[in-house]
This record gives sequence, C-alpha cells and structure tokens, in this order.
Amino acid sequence: MAMYVSIENLAAMQRFANQLATHLFPGFVLCLSGDLGAGKTTFTQFLGRAIGIQDTINSPTFTLMKSYDEGRLELVHIDAYRLEHIGGDAALEEAIHTAEVAVIEWYEYMLENLPETYLSIHLHHEGGERRRLSIEGGGRYAAIAEALSA
Repeated sequence: MAMYVSIENLAAMQRFANQLATHLFPGFVLCLSGDLGAGKTTFTQFLGRAIGIQDTINSPTFTLMKSYDEGRLELVHIDAYRLEHIGGDAALEEAIHTAEVAVIEWYEYMLENLPETYLSIHLHHEGGERRRLSIEGGGRYAAIAEALSA
C-alpha cells in the first residue's frame, strides 16, 4: 500500500531526505522513479549529505554507478536509465547486494536484479518545486514507509 508525502520546495525535500537518513541500515536499498527532472538525483544528493557525504553527487547515467564512502554509510548510486532495453547487469546486482546503502534511479529497468524487499519512492513533479512522493516498502521497509508518511 502506497503512502504519500507532499513536498512544497527543495528545503522540504532536504528535510524528508534527512528524515529518511535516520532509518538507513547496512543493506538498505532505495529505489527511485519519476519522470526526467522529477528530482531523483537531487533527492540522492540530499540523502548523501544527510549521511555525511561531502563529494558532489551527480547522476551516473553514463557510468551507471558511482560509489561514495566518506559518510557514515557507503552509498552506491545507480542510474539504470540506459538499461531500459538491455535488462539487468551482474556487476550492478552485486553492487546492490553488497552496498551499505544502494540508491537506484530508474529501478524499473532492472527489477530482476533487486532484492526481494526494498523501499521505493516515486517522485511526481507537480510544478515548480512541488513534488508528491509515493512511498512503498515490503518487509522491514513497510514500517519505514509508514513512518516517513506520518
């Protein structure tokens, strides 16, 4: 069952990322979806900052994956957009399963490589800086989805 959160501006998105960061644990898998420009990479940047990553986090569209390990948790950022017509990738699957925190943009293009449960956030762009987030999670992620939408 999806939970919903309204985000009015970038400051609110940063607060939401900070809130999510308090729920992260080693092995956490976060799947992001939304149209181009919906804010997936911006959200990942805010989440990275919340766990202490100082490096510039940008979209790994052409490299598919970037790792950041100077925060309190290692973050592996994957952009699966280029896998749309290819399917999964064994190296990416291994990275997802071994990362402390994996954030996957365009995860719908590699569903067969994902673990059984994960937290998914769909970003709906509503104009300007406004976003509506649809949050879902199975297993232990269900309680996190509920806490984030409270």
